[in-house]
Amino acid sequence: MNRTRPRKVTSRRFSFSIAFFAGALGVALAIHTGHAGSGTPVTLNSIAGGASANQWVWQNPLPTGNYLTGVDFTDSNNGTLVGIAGTIMRTSDSGLSWAIQSSGTTETLQAVCFVDGNTGTVVGDSGVILQTTDAGVSWTHRTSGVEDNLRAVSFGDANNGTAVGLGGRILHTSDGGLTWTSQASGTANDLFGVHFIDANTGTAVGADSTVLRTTDGGASWTPQPSPLSSFFLGVYFTDANTGTVVGTDGTILRTTDGGANWTPQNSGVTGQIMAVNFTDANTGSVVGDFGALLHTTDGGETWTNQSSGTTNQLTGISFSGTTGFVVGGLGTILQTTDQGNSWASITITVTSEQLNSVFFADTDTGTAVGTAGVIVGTINRGANWFAQTSGTTADLWGVCFTDANTGTVVGASGTILRTTDGGATWTPQVSGTTNLLWGVSFVDANTGFISGFAGTILHTTNGGATWQPQASGVTSDLRGISFTDSNTGTIVGYGFRGIDPAILRTTDGGATWVNQSDGTQYQLNAVSFTDANHGTAVGSGAGILHTTDGGTTWELQSNGVFFGLWGVSFTDTNNGTVVGQGGIISRTTDGGQTWTNELSGTTNQFMSVHFTDLENGTAVGGIGTVMRRFTGGQPTPTPTATATPTPRPIPSPRPRPTPRIRPTSPPNPVLPSFRTMPS
Repeated sequence: MNRTRPRKVTSRRFSFSIAFFAGALGVALAIHTGHAGSGTPVTLNSIAGGASANQWVWQNPLPTGNYLTGVDFTDSNNGTLVGIAGTIMRTSDSGLSWAIQSSGTTETLQAVCFVDGNTGTVVGDSGVILQTTDAGVSWTHRTSGVEDNLRAVSFGDANNGTAVGLGGRILHTSDGGLTWTSQASGTANDLFGVHFIDANTGTAVGADSTVLRTTDGGASWTPQPSPLSSFFLGVYFTDANTGTVVGTDGTILRTTDGGANWTPQNSGVTGQIMAVNFTDANTGSVVGDFGALLHTTDGGETWTNQSSGTTNQLTGISFSGTTGFVVGGLGTILQTTDQGNSWASITITVTSEQLNSVFFADTDTGTAVGTAGVIVGTINRGANWFAQTSGTTADLWGVCFTDANTGTVVGASGTILRTTDGGATWTPQVSGTTNLLWGVSFVDANTGFISGFAGTILHTTNGGATWQPQASGVTSDLRGISFTDSNTGTIVGYGFRGIDPAILRTTDGGATWVNQSDGTQYQLNAVSFTDANHGTAVGSGAGILHTTDGGTTWELQSNGVFFGLWGVSFTDTNNGTVVGQGGIISRTTDGGQTWTNELSGTTNQFMSVHFTDLENGTAVGGIGTVMRRFTGGQPTPTPTATATPTPRPIPSPRPRPTPRIRPTSPPNPVLPSFRTMPS
């Protein structure tokens, strides 16, 4: 069956080959957000079968904070997008609601192509090919026979499809994606884009100006000359003769003779152009770095720069009639209903700043703090998050509440903030230091302790009206802090460049501190005690240390994954959770004797985690990531809450340029920001 508009969506230039766990990503969600541009509520739910009742769900950004790589719509209502960590999401109402589907993989999925409303194919890293015949209710793994990263896929009709990838890899199917065989491309260059106009006629593009053409379904591929030396990242044809190629350095090429000749067009941008889509021979759009979104109505003779409302990298674009969707970094989803003349954001986020610490005073009421003075709060278990005014731009690193109203936040340059009205107002307190303050622990409304840079320890007995320094006896960077009563507490940290790890213990309210760190090899970031004796500290290299005697002895534990850990929370002596780099979440129910790695559904870095009981907890981290673990369903969010603000462009306060390196290079993980640390 021939489609009137053969579809192909190219994917991101970089390879996110990160797989931390095995198993299906099946997440059931019911999250209320806002639909930018209309104020209409957007719902995120799930059609994934077999999902556990205990699960981690996105709360910020919404509907997802994962990097998105590809998108394909079969009509104005029905579409599918893909991304890192095995992400597949589906809408059947033009983006008003999204369902997270179970992909059965944690590989990065790079591209998606549907031949009708039900039948689609997804390709990704490590040779992954997935197929659905029921609109994604279930996805079946197909054997690719390769381990190369596959970057793009296109079907010319219901049976004939082609996938391309690194090392010049080309795979072909003639039975609708049930089986795939390799074709000779004649090149070892990486291939990033492919598009077929029918079962026989297609073009593939890639590194070092590679353009390949076939008119026999890929039985033979012929190289075509290019007037530019660039990496070509995407290609789209509206008929056998008329097509457009996009790539690095703002490259746009146009052909009207099937690629025999390619003419450069002026894009007006210098970054990477990642993807291209045309609705007819004259009308098309391209997307790329720094939120670039260009539109033409004259076949590319002129390209108009349109406002995307974001500086995030845009990676994929798909049109059906006048309705189009764009996807990209930080979970970016944009929509147009006027053939690309204007765009609105579907993605909703309360912040894109890194969130460094989270604390819940009870099951419903929580606060998270982050870089650039960000404080966000919730009063309904995170169904809605709203911004609070901190009065500072200093990076904030620690937060602690003793009840729903009374809390303290600490951060860079000796910053201490206090609230007694649940964060409606925050009042600065005098710390007496300009050192960076990392952690804070209060045992009641009046008695609290702070840990910080260069061995800093501060103590208050009057709710922070005054803070007194205490002698730590070390010059280490003191990070995590946990007190179980006004006398008994532990602080962990490490010295310059990881030298001289510190575990400090007091049993007299900080009058004296004993260093328990002899023999400790880990840079420790966080600590959690449930009573005077039982505690766990975490740090670099998946270091987990556990004590049952108040730190007299520490036992090394392992979660089996070698990633740095940044947060830990125990609700009793047996039940605890640790989080860290690469979206790692590990749980124990036996005091750390065994650890189970849970599917977080993201590779974003977690910086902090807090549980109020055995099952209800929240993890926060890079690029504003907030995820929540529930038993059973989520609470019903309030559509009018502050977390669904007046539509506005997606915040992106720190554009991160994509370096012009070879596309086979993996990106850096989302790491913590230390820009305010003293040098």
